[in-house]
Amino acid sequence: MVVYSKDKALMCKVFPSSLRPVAMRWFDSLKADSINSYKELTQAFDSRFITHRRVARPLSSLLSLSMHEGETLKAYSDRYWEMFNDMEGNFDAMAFDTFKLDLPTDHGLRMSLFGNPVTNMRQLIDRIENYKRVEEDQQQGKGKDKVIP
Repeated sequence: MVVYSKDKALMCKVFPSSLRPVAMRWFDSLKADSINSYKELTQAFDSRFITHRRVARPLSSLLSLSMHEGETLKAYSDRYWEMFNDMEGNFDAMAFDTFKLDLPTDHGLRMSLFGNPVTNMRQLIDRIENYKRVEEDQQQGKGKDKVIP
């Protein structure tokens, strides 16, 4: 769209090519000659789809998370990263601290993060993935019937 930004008439013609199916159905339902300019088109689009915009979460939402009793590390980390990714700004350093503090005090990952702190996001994610694999292996081992020869 940026390529055509100087030619507003062409922008109106190219606009539909950037739409996904739901927005395309909305666009196709517009009455002929109901839009007179690119500005009107973008305003109509914004007013129709404003509810689908993601709102950045404040830092306090990350601080309010904690791992629930009985929750798997995978479920907790999925919730945590979903919220972290909804935040605007660079809170990597905060992620190191809040993730480990929100784990139960006796959790192996928490003890590992306190004993051997991570220094970047990749290290944190790698450490979490390692502990998730261990947790999944333990859960699979519990579900199997032991065969005694």
